[in-house]
Amino acid sequence: MLFNSLAYAVFLPLAVLVYFLLPQRWRWAALLGFSYYFYMSWNPELIVLILFTTVVSWLAALAVQHAARPGLRKAALWSGVGLCLACLFFFKYFNFFSQNVTALLQAVGLPLQPTTLELVLPVGISFYTFQTLSYVVDVYRGNLQAEGHFGYYALYVSFFPQLVAGPIERAGSLLPQLHQRHDPDLGNFSAGLRKICVGMFKKVVIADFVSTYVNNVYNDLAGKGGLTLILATMLFSVQIYCDFSGYSDIAVGSARLLGIDLMENFRSPYMARSVRDFWRRWHISLTRWFTDYVYIPLGGSRCSRGRHLRNLVVTFLLSGLWHGASWTFVLWGLYHGLWLCAETFYLPRVEALQNRLQGARAAAFSVLRTMVTCCIVGLGWIFFRANDLSDLVYVLTHLGQGLSPVHLLAYAGAAGLTPALLGLAFALMAALLVYDWYAAYRTDPLRAICRARPWQRYAFYYLLCFGVLAALCSRPFGATADFIYFQF
Repeated sequence: MLFNSLAYAVFLPLAVLVYFLLPQRWRWAALLGFSYYFYMSWNPELIVLILFTTVVSWLAALAVQHAARPGLRKAALWSGVGLCLACLFFFKYFNFFSQNVTALLQAVGLPLQPTTLELVLPVGISFYTFQTLSYVVDVYRGNLQAEGHFGYYALYVSFFPQLVAGPIERAGSLLPQLHQRHDPDLGNFSAGLRKICVGMFKKVVIADFVSTYVNNVYNDLAGKGGLTLILATMLFSVQIYCDFSGYSDIAVGSARLLGIDLMENFRSPYMARSVRDFWRRWHISLTRWFTDYVYIPLGGSRCSRGRHLRNLVVTFLLSGLWHGASWTFVLWGLYHGLWLCAETFYLPRVEALQNRLQGARAAAFSVLRTMVTCCIVGLGWIFFRANDLSDLVYVLTHLGQGLSPVHLLAYAGAAGLTPALLGLAFALMAALLVYDWYAAYRTDPLRAICRARPWQRYAFYYLLCFGVLAALCSRPFGATADFIYFQF
């Protein structure tokens, strides 16, 4: 069941209605039932896997909290963490690992064939596994008391708005809210619906629109080069942002209807002035997870320069691998890790220069930094989008071919973009840029809209709803597009 489907448009109001009609003592059970139904709508058999991960992590945390000796606490910790990671590895990485180990052994003369299994990648497995891991580790560190009620813990793991693509919530934030009583609130309903509308606009109007032309190029690279590849990469930068932040907005809005606050997962990432700043704004819940459970335990920045650089590279290599069992994702993580290493040397000088400038010069320098950061991040998206290593090499080696802006329309035509569609794509990108600029340097645009004059407010809502409905009606009945991060 996708957020952008008719089924979800029926499911969500029904879940909210049942939740508020039931007595408080039964609400957790209703939400848990709705969450499991939501997950089983993809593949009913995979409910066994999420139940296994939930039971293992719940028991491990209880064992950690009640263990009498430090050795037993560590054993319980590693048992829970190891079993959860084993599930993730088996379903997501087994074939990748088998193929690469076999290729390595064949290279040294051993005549082996890879063992591959016909496995279905469980939707959302990387997200809910990380939630269970953070819970067990937080209990071990003493930051959290183990949840004694299995039903509430199971709901924490499977809460349907953020189950399949985040944000990756921490138990210390979400569990107390699940225990609290929430009454129907018009303010929450209004804020939640606004957030859902914005998320739907990002997904079905912007992301799904540009995805067609990105796929036209990246799924058929033969003969394409220069501005065609650059334009497709620019559009993919917009696509992945609107696709994933759109999902997060719908998740946050859906939870708000129930009176539950989820963390914001994006904060105008393309307004960042450095790669480090970008990762403070992009997929914030994942960045914080890797910071707290990988980067800091490795030593963080409170160590020698060499170890600090190693910690950055290792953290981003693992982050790249988290995204997918492919060398393109690993190289994407390495790319960002190396840029962050480089920034440890030059960024302090850049920021010192920024602080010395004033007025228009400071503003111009900030814009320049943002543009350079977008170019760096955009180049990295090529690693992320390329279907395999050969496609990656092709794109990187053909970017410089045919860069004459005089032939822009011809290069756009190679991607399937007519002049009118190219103009629409640029108009949508400009609107997104203005929206994010306002969010980064002014205030939350949705709050500003609430304070606007009635005609301005309703014109904004009308445009959002009209755009979403027009985009949905332009498709075959019932057709929906998956969210990119469902594959992770």
